[in-house]
Amino acid sequence: MPEQRSSSHRKLRPVGLADVRWTDGFWADRFRTCAESSIPAMYKRMSETERHRWLGNFEVASGLAEGRYRGPKWNDGDFYKWLEGAAAVLAVAPDAELEKIVDNAIALIAGAQQPDGYIHSPVTIAQKVDPAAPRFGNPMDFEMYNHGHLISAAVAHHLATGKRTLLDPAIKAADFLDRQFANPTPEVARHGICPSHLMALTQLYRLTGEPRYKALAQRLLNMRDLVVKGDDDNQDRIPLREHRTAHGHAVRATYLYAGAADVYAETGDDTLLPALDAVWNDLATTKLYLTGGCGALYDGASPDGSADQLNITRVHQAFGRAYQLPQSVAHNETCAAVGNLLWTWRMLQITGDAKYAELAEWTFYNSVLAGVSLDGVRYFYTNTLRRLDPMPVNTRFPHERQETLGCYCCPPNVVRTVAQASSYAYCVSDDGVWCGLYGSSDAALKLGNHVVRLKQETNYPWSGDIRITVVSSDAPSFALHVRVPRWATANDQIATCRVNGEPVRIDVGFTEVRRAWKAGDVIEISLSMPARIVEANPFVEEARNHVAVVRGPIVYCLENADLPADVRLLDAALPRGAKLQPATGEGVLASITVLEGPLVVRASRGDWSGELYRDADDSAEPRRIAARFIPYFAWDNRGPTEMSVWIPRDG
Repeated sequence: MPEQRSSSHRKLRPVGLADVRWTDGFWADRFRTCAESSIPAMYKRMSETERHRWLGNFEVASGLAEGRYRGPKWNDGDFYKWLEGAAAVLAVAPDAELEKIVDNAIALIAGAQQPDGYIHSPVTIAQKVDPAAPRFGNPMDFEMYNHGHLISAAVAHHLATGKRTLLDPAIKAADFLDRQFANPTPEVARHGICPSHLMALTQLYRLTGEPRYKALAQRLLNMRDLVVKGDDDNQDRIPLREHRTAHGHAVRATYLYAGAADVYAETGDDTLLPALDAVWNDLATTKLYLTGGCGALYDGASPDGSADQLNITRVHQAFGRAYQLPQSVAHNETCAAVGNLLWTWRMLQITGDAKYAELAEWTFYNSVLAGVSLDGVRYFYTNTLRRLDPMPVNTRFPHERQETLGCYCCPPNVVRTVAQASSYAYCVSDDGVWCGLYGSSDAALKLGNHVVRLKQETNYPWSGDIRITVVSSDAPSFALHVRVPRWATANDQIATCRVNGEPVRIDVGFTEVRRAWKAGDVIEISLSMPARIVEANPFVEEARNHVAVVRGPIVYCLENADLPADVRLLDAALPRGAKLQPATGEGVLASITVLEGPLVVRASRGDWSGELYRDADDSAEPRRIAARFIPYFAWDNRGPTEMSVWIPRDG
């Protein structure tokens, strides 16, 4: 099977698609749902031609059908995301029927490509009516974005199957970009928005070893600094290397920084690191939701970013100011969660710092997985932290997962990410294995010229007990870097590790356990998982005097499906000192650990219609009820419901 080349500027390397296979438990269940439900249902959706087209646009572009382009200009890229997810499934679960579907789709895509390598169905279809319709005439046509996702899908497909049927068109597309942007000018510099192409070109370089693709990625990254009168919406108001805070469109930003991390990994351009470090820290410490979601605002402006107050620019789907984290009207696009994961995982690779592994895990469980229903066929575009009935305002996107969305970028993004989850299980270096995403799995990992086979058994994230057995190793010795998240040692909890029954000292972060391992050696890790009550920085005004519930890497929420019929979610509070105990869920939550404990309920003050304020009334006697908290990623799977992550604290 083909392999990707290593990079001398990454401390850690990701593992390949087929190097780790989930065996049972949490991630095996998610992968199975993705492969058996999400992938086929999404292909059926993308084969439709009524309101929007995906495959249908390629048919028209290639001349196999008549019609006009349908859908947003990024639909090509969204279909490429589906292809990438399908390739990830094929890498670990070969399926003749799925492979045939993929092969047919690839043939259609190749037929829509123009002879010089350009492929973008909106323009190709437009040129059938008006041959003068320009390529790269409008940055908002997302041509570069679509080319990038084509290349990423092609790399994944080649690594999974060994075939070149998509790789060859992707190479033609990359060569076209190399010629088209050989000498970038300010007039074309804005075409790098939502830069999936930066990650894609570095992936293509790692696969082929062709240095032109590395140079092109660096050139397209630097091209952004040529933009004249840029804005925070696209992170091009100031040169990239001067960035110090997270501003603008959250998806475009996280894709940009993920791509910049990849460019650093391949070039060693140290001038990129101050910006990557500063912006990531700004996001993680002032603009990140408890769930790992980011991009708080539906719409805003950039008064803080412009010296010319007469020309304040619109900011869409954006990071707010520091600590501006609304709950009911949180935007938190699912694609931004995926972008955050992609960026953070790359920061782990270039630094080896466990804080990135911890946030990547947290984001995956609580923000990425929230984007798809438990049955794998319904999706969120935005991810609120509180849903009320009625909502205080009407929002642009629904707060119930949908099978169909007018802007369909998030569903294939979350599907490809879940399909590739096994690649987050470990990272490797020449002489070490680094624990990333815990889950029952079999792994065959290459350390230099050696192969290490590991078997992991765990009920994580519901249990903190992890057992890793060395199945075989031809390495004289290697290091296993055990990862302990910060939450495992909160409130004086202790994380422990034993090797063949003997205690080994471990600390928060990565702890190196190095020895001459032999077949049958066992590493047992135990992470404490009490339910924890957390509060927000006092500057997060909407969470003042509220608390949230977490256990292990899972954020929990309260749904009114778990409250008595006469209790509104807004009337419930968590008493001080409340002890929440794990229990097994029921129905669609049967494989999920829920938390049970008390709530305090005060009688509702009735109808507030026409009133904005009224005198407080503390005369009503509170009562206690038994309550159940469920994982945030599992909300909205039992019908329409109210939900909140943050709960008032009583007393």
